[in-house]
Amino acid sequence: MRFYAQQHRFYCGIDLHGRTMHLCILDHQGNTVFDKNLPCRRDTFLNALAPFRDDLIVAAECMFAWYWVADLCQAENIPFALGHALYMKAIHGGKAKNDRIDANKIARLLRGGNFPIAYVYPKGMRETRDLLRRRTYLVRQRAALLTHLQILNAQYNLAPFPKKLSFAANRTEMDVAQRFSDPSVQKNAAINLALIDQLDGHIGELELYLTRTAKVDDLQTFYHLRSIPGVGKVLALILLYETHDVQRFDSAGQFLSYARLVRCLHESAGKKLGSGGKKIGNAHLRWAFAEAACLFLRSSERAKKWKQRQAAQRGDGKALAILAAKLGRAVYHMLRKGEAFDEARFWQGRTAPSDTGSSSLSPKESDHVGD
Repeated sequence: MRFYAQQHRFYCGIDLHGRTMHLCILDHQGNTVFDKNLPCRRDTFLNALAPFRDDLIVAAECMFAWYWVADLCQAENIPFALGHALYMKAIHGGKAKNDRIDANKIARLLRGGNFPIAYVYPKGMRETRDLLRRRTYLVRQRAALLTHLQILNAQYNLAPFPKKLSFAANRTEMDVAQRFSDPSVQKNAAINLALIDQLDGHIGELELYLTRTAKVDDLQTFYHLRSIPGVGKVLALILLYETHDVQRFDSAGQFLSYARLVRCLHESAGKKLGSGGKKIGNAHLRWAFAEAACLFLRSSERAKKWKQRQAAQRGDGKALAILAAKLGRAVYHMLRKGEAFDEARFWQGRTAPSDTGSSSLSPKESDHVGD
């Protein structure tokens, strides 16, 4: 947990919503100098801040509508801090809750140096990152539709599909909807098939656009990520845009924690009380490294042998989690040094990575890898 500790003359806390926002501004002594609910309009926001622009800091909680506030503050050269939603929930809980109280608490956390900060993803690459996330959502919807076709087939105890449904030519050849005798079931399957065909087209267009955009934003990093065995264009894009600036992580451990690749232990009085914080971090990056681990296993014979040994000791799930963490550590060092993936160095040694860039996990570290 990192906190915003810089001192200012004025501190503005915003309880932000889609259409309205409550502004609370404190001076350096903690006195409230402005406290009002306003519509979410740029001119209204700037007019409210105008008397306090001299050494002002603005802060808001990380929710879906923060983009325009951050971009406006950047354009107007106003310092902006984004609050980590989960950490803030743990800090400023109380019996009563409303927009005025929340805005005041944000301002006071900011003034007291107890405001937990999240990363303000800059404008430019942020839009492409969100488009990548939308592409992932569409792919999962497509997978759900394919799964439902399999469910329909099993419900009526029909023979398994002889070919993979993921390919359009196979779906046409098998005439999936006509496998069912009831007209309503045929319609059910036909709707799924039509949606899958539509999603295939949209996902293909998205992937082409995203690949071209990545080559404009950061071509070198894109190809460094592609050098990992099994990592294709789309997965490299997700790793690129979800990580963005690896320099914001002071150590590989911070990066692994952000990617949800390690567990955080809870201790008290010298006793271990389990772990927590599983939902703190980047879920998209966690999925990307899990996917990269599975694809890496397909492409590397050495990885397959390593996985067999680890699975015998810890089980398949734990082995895949350790491999995902090893890949996460390797990606961190690759991006920090601007190097391509080197599988020989990846498997070098059994201890934590040295200054040469080795990315292995020690046995002690592997015990803390997330399931």
